[in-house]
Amino acid sequence: MFITFEGPEGSGKTTQIGALALRLRQAGRSVTVTEEPGGTRLGLKVRQLVKETKDAAISPATELFLFAASRSQLIAEVVKPALAAGRVVLCDRYAESTLAYQGYGRGLSLNLISAVNAIATEGIRPDLIVLLDLPPELGLERKKGEGWDRFQAEDLAFHRRVRQGYLEMAASEPDRWLVLDATACAEAVGALIWQRVAELRRGDKRRDQDGRSGLDIKNSEGMQ
Repeated sequence: MFITFEGPEGSGKTTQIGALALRLRQAGRSVTVTEEPGGTRLGLKVRQLVKETKDAAISPATELFLFAASRSQLIAEVVKPALAAGRVVLCDRYAESTLAYQGYGRGLSLNLISAVNAIATEGIRPDLIVLLDLPPELGLERKKGEGWDRFQAEDLAFHRRVRQGYLEMAASEPDRWLVLDATACAEAVGALIWQRVAELRRGDKRRDQDGRSGLDIKNSEGMQ
């Protein structure tokens, strides 16, 4: 399985990824946890460059291509090998973040971003996208004191557009997205995520009995 976590700033993705990884390992599954941008040496350099640069302007298109480069490396170096080995991959942000931030937030063409994402991801899409939703005002308040970040420093209108973008994407593919109220207690949110993942695991077992691997299914879906 390939599960990604999305959400505005301060939505609690790190907490929920850690909780899910623990539950999966306790259930006997091998788990790879990664993040975007990051997860590779190249990705970490991109992360620092894009999020922490203060002395130079970075255009929306430049952001798009930097994130795509990081994503392409992550797919080749981490995601594809892990899925091929039968591991569950949990990723903090993925292609949908670029649509939300550089598309809805910055105003770049969604079709352009989708085309770039298709190249970077090699058509690999998540089995499940967990959207931890909350008002941007609350999320930004949670992030106070964590150091300067180019995206957190954007005005409230930007973050509201990002949130709206996430909600529109989720509404367009309800079977792939799980939208949760990130203002609820972390334990309750984690229980709902685990419930949905358990349903996916049962579905994987049924497909395996039909002679089809999860990775084969993922690749065939990605080509549609």
